[in-house]
Amino acid sequence: MVATVVLLTLLSISLSVGIALVLIRGYRRGPGHPGMLYLALGLVLLTTVPELLRVGLPTLTGVGTAGRSVLVSGSELTGLGIILWTIYGGGSQ
Repeated sequence: MVATVVLLTLLSISLSVGIALVLIRGYRRGPGHPGMLYLALGLVLLTTVPELLRVGLPTLTGVGTAGRSVLVSGSELTGLGIILWTIYGGGSQ
């Protein structure tokens, strides 16, 4: 069971980083629309950072469950906020 959880976590992180890299490459090749960079940032904050916090905080620090939950939820909400901001025109300037 532990191996399955670790494998799924690594898969989630890999897919998130892969999609973010595709967005960044598209930004660099195209006319340079900044919305693609914001989407990449939002995606990383929504998926990659929370996964790393869930594993890294209990392993490397003494942060408790409540603190970890606040940090993970904060990262996810920030990522969602950036994605919504980008979709509704905030990243188009």
